[in-house]
Amino acid sequence: MKIFDKKRNKMEGLYDPRNEHDSCGLGFIANIKGRKSNDIIQKGIFILENLEHRGATGADPLVGDGAGMLTQIPHEMYREEMEKLSCSLPDLGDYGVGMFFFPKEVEYHSLVKGIIVKFSEEQGIKLLGWRDIPVNNECLSKDEEIREAEPIHVQGFFKKPEGMSEDDFERNLYILRKKTTNKIYKELGSEELYYAVSLSSRTVVYKGMFLADQLAKYYLDLQDVRYVSALALVHQRFSTNTFPSWRLAHPYRMVAHNGEINTSRGNVNWMAARQAGLKSHLLGENLNDIWPITREGQSDTASFDNAIELLYQGGYPLQHASMMLIPEAWAGNPLMDRKRKSFYEFHASIMEPWDGPAAIAFTDGKKIGATLDRNGLRPARYFVSDDDTVAVSYTHLTLPTKA
Repeated sequence: MKIFDKKRNKMEGLYDPRNEHDSCGLGFIANIKGRKSNDIIQKGIFILENLEHRGATGADPLVGDGAGMLTQIPHEMYREEMEKLSCSLPDLGDYGVGMFFFPKEVEYHSLVKGIIVKFSEEQGIKLLGWRDIPVNNECLSKDEEIREAEPIHVQGFFKKPEGMSEDDFERNLYILRKKTTNKIYKELGSEELYYAVSLSSRTVVYKGMFLADQLAKYYLDLQDVRYVSALALVHQRFSTNTFPSWRLAHPYRMVAHNGEINTSRGNVNWMAARQAGLKSHLLGENLNDIWPITREGQSDTASFDNAIELLYQGGYPLQHASMMLIPEAWAGNPLMDRKRKSFYEFHASIMEPWDGPAAIAFTDGKKIGATLDRNGLRPARYFVSDDDTVAVSYTHLTLPTKA
């Protein structure tokens, strides 16, 4: 019996998309002084490839559940590549980069691009240009159905309006992504044909339905020595109760996660229930344009990413938002100081915990961190080296060393 229609992530037979969870391998490496280098990228890839045992492989040995990497924007590489397309990029921070999965059907591309341009102009954001992301799919399975699921990869570059602050621009890109996604899904009549992987002036995400060692082989940008970053967040996916897909690969826009958020259904319901009462002086009237906060058919991690993103863009510092969503075991803890306990007690009245065995890494491109569930059921390890490098991994971590 066919229980899943890969064209639509919908309930059928025994399959229910509301039960989607993940259990995977994750890690990150960063220079704590903020120094960018290609070495960070190469070591990020190295960590990812050493997490391969945490990912899943199907009957076809060239098919994985997903792998990806989140980094800072490699400005010089993009600037030089866009110059070849007769497009001049402004300084880093004065433009945003969108990573998009476009429909396989080319006839939809003008519709999708038209919607993105229309909404960006309405927000005073100028589209600078498009770039076809160079890929090599020879490393992927030759199976016809697998090839059919592979999207078209497109980048869009968007200029920051004059006088707009960096934080306001990042917030406007978030609103732009939400508004365009809603409109595109409506026009295409499907949520499976298009996906905005990331849209930010700070970070960029390369991901897909890969094995760990296929990511850098597939995306040629990751092989470029001009690709530099001060951080790299990587993830190898093992889908539990989940059908793998390109969009459900990690990292998401701010988060990568190992484990299962067992309270996800309740969390999503509560987020939906409080939509009508939400107000934000930063998001203002745009709040009505970014609903829904989460979408049906997403994994638990995708929903968590939506939640932390909303809090962050609404003005909460990144670490504050993560502590709200995944609190420590504070109730009845005699070892916790009073101020910290009061923090958790207050936020428990406005936000229920996203609970379950989970190790979560998060970043906004300026800060990067990680946290565990309150019981530490998905432990992570970290070390700080004498060259100002910090590395974190759920599982045993190995990095190359100098002889």
